[in-house]
Amino acid sequence: MLYTIIAVFALAAILGMTLLSYVLKSKETPKALMIFHGLFAATGLILLLYYVFGNSPGPVESAILFAIAALGGFVLAAKDLTGKPIPKWLAVTHGLLAVTGFILLLVFTFGNS
Repeated sequence: MLYTIIAVFALAAILGMTLLSYVLKSKETPKALMIFHGLFAATGLILLLYYVFGNSPGPVESAILFAIAALGGFVLAAKDLTGKPIPKWLAVTHGLLAVTGFILLLVFTFGNS
């Protein structure tokens, strides 16, 4: 299951990096790209939470960071959908939190081998 979670988050990350490039260039983000990024990230988070609550020990720190990143993602999506400017600092922080959560997930998964 961890491999599936990693794959889903990796897809979300690829889409997220593309979205971040639009934000940093102050260009309008493609809405379909934003929606798919959110769907992949939400799926990964739900699967991760399911895994964490069903397995002890689990990658709790990773889940916490992804959950915080998700809150930032909701704010970013709301601003984007309402046509308000997206704060670049928030987009970068959102990405850094998610990347840190992803790294911790990788360490948990492959560090136990």
